[in-house]
Parts: sequence; C-alpha cells; structure tokens
Amino acid sequence: MMKGLLESLAGLRILVVGDLMLDQYTWGDASRISPEAPVPVVDVSKETQVAGGAANVALNLRSLGAKAEVCGWIGRDTAGDILRRLLEAKGIGLNEAFHSDDLTTIVKTRVMVRNQQLCRLDREDSPSRYAFGPDEIKRVVDCATGADAVILSDYGKGSLSTELISALNNSGVLLAMDPKPRRPVSHRGLDLLTPNRNEALQMAGIKVNRDEAFPAEEVCRRIYESHMPKNLVITLGAHGMLVCESGEVSLRIPTMAREVFDVSGAGDTVIAVLTLARAAGIEIERAARLANLAAGIVVGKVGTATVSPEELVTLGEVL
Repeated sequence: MMKGLLESLAGLRILVVGDLMLDQYTWGDASRISPEAPVPVVDVSKETQVAGGAANVALNLRSLGAKAEVCGWIGRDTAGDILRRLLEAKGIGLNEAFHSDDLTTIVKTRVMVRNQQLCRLDREDSPSRYAFGPDEIKRVVDCATGADAVILSDYGKGSLSTELISALNNSGVLLAMDPKPRRPVSHRGLDLLTPNRNEALQMAGIKVNRDEAFPAEEVCRRIYESHMPKNLVITLGAHGMLVCESGEVSLRIPTMAREVFDVSGAGDTVIAVLTLARAAGIEIERAARLANLAAGIVVGKVGTATVSPEELVTLGEVL
C-alpha cells in the first residue's frame, strides 16, 4: 500500500521558489573554557555542507523521485559554488537567471558539539537585495508552466513578495506555501498553507504563552477568514499536526517521531511531501498522514535531512 502510494509521487515536476541557502556544519568537541571569555573552546574535527532553505525542499522532492527545479538567488561566491554543485549532483534544475555577482549566498553555519547545536552564524545581505523584480517574476511564472505544483519556501530573506505570489496564483498552478507571517506578503487564496505553531498564531493574530493549550479551532477559523486557504496544515512539533478545511479542524494527527535529534528542515519535508501528494490527487487527510510520518523520520536525524521512499515503506509497514 505504502509502496504504491509513493510510486504515484515519482516523476511529478515541482518548482520550488524562495530563499535558497547553504547549511554548513562545523563539528567538534568542547572540553575546556576559553581563558579569554567564559565561552567553550571547540576543537573542530570536520566541516560539512548541505543545501538548505528552499534548496532543502527541492532535495526532499528529489529523494522521493520527483523532478525538482529551483528559482532563488545564489551569489557567485564560494558558498554559491558549493550550493550549485550540491544541487546539480542531485539533478535539481537551476535557473541561471538567478545567479548574481553582487549578492552574498545565504549561509547558516551551525557549530555542533556532541551532536548538539552550540550556536549558529548567519551570513546574508539585507532582504531587499534578494527581492524578485518584474523580470524575475516573469521568469518564475514561465518556469511554472507545465509544473504539477509550485512550492513557495519563505525563510524571511526577501525573495517572496505579494506581486510574485499573485502572479503565480493567477497562473492556475497548484500553489503551496510554508509562510513566514512576519513578512508583509499576501497568503490569500493559496491551495495549501503549512505554518508551524508560532506562525499559525501570528497569522491568526492570537497570543498565547508557550505552556498554554493551542487554541486550534479559533486559529483555524481566523486563518481561513483572513487568508482563505483551500487546505491548511499546522505542524505542532511534539503535538503532531492539524488539518483544517473551510475554517474547521478536520483531523488531528499525533507525532510519529520516536526520537528528536534536530528539527532543522522538518518543515521542508512536510511541505514537500504534502505538495507531492496533493499534486498526485491524494486527499488532504491521507497526504497529511504521509507528511507526518516523513517528518517523524527526519527529526530523528542530525542536521538538515531528507526522507527516502525506503524509510517510509519500512516505517509504514511497522505501523
């Protein structure tokens, strides 16, 4: 059953638009405190790089057999060269129109000590530098022609705008978005929205303390009234996932995570799996169960990661 479901996803063509970045990991151990300041001294053993942000969404799509192409800014710098090679090695299409000599490729460097994140260092330009102008928006719409779906991956770095979203929404393609509501862009009328707990609260205009119960019904109703998504899936971490339709909670799914080592990129996995499933004509509740299963696998890995069909088949059979 699971194998047949996954076979229906393979070969679909998905365009990912948004904030491309390089995730770098500096691995080491810390056994002493610096004499210069009360901070640990990390003895570095290795450094690794993986595609992050919107690029990780594309990797998740490819790992499940889909065809993926990305539109997002990459600088002509060392980090950009690494990111291009990582994507090309996985057969992910890159639009040369979004390579720039004047931009810094976005890099997140995580310092890892004994598989725990000690700190993160970010390198990036201001959001306005990564915005798509009219020419870039036209190229994105052209790239979307013939795609089975478009995923908008917003990491708050400036790529996405109301103008871009409106142009894609008018093109008629299935449009999914992982939103960052702190940015002033329109999310209205999309086919799929996948905010996490905090993002959903922001979109609904509701404030609750971390230890308070999540007001699911009110959040779903308010997001539907203000943004009118055809489908809304809210990820709640250890509390699983909510599926909302027409402003009402239609399904609550408990988390499938056995162990949680790192939540980096889990949202990328969720929107990749959900979008593929919806593009294949799978109903939203079944699609959400599959995405929840995939997220449970990814958070059990250290670092930005993807899920494979084999892992889903194995766990699906166990369940």
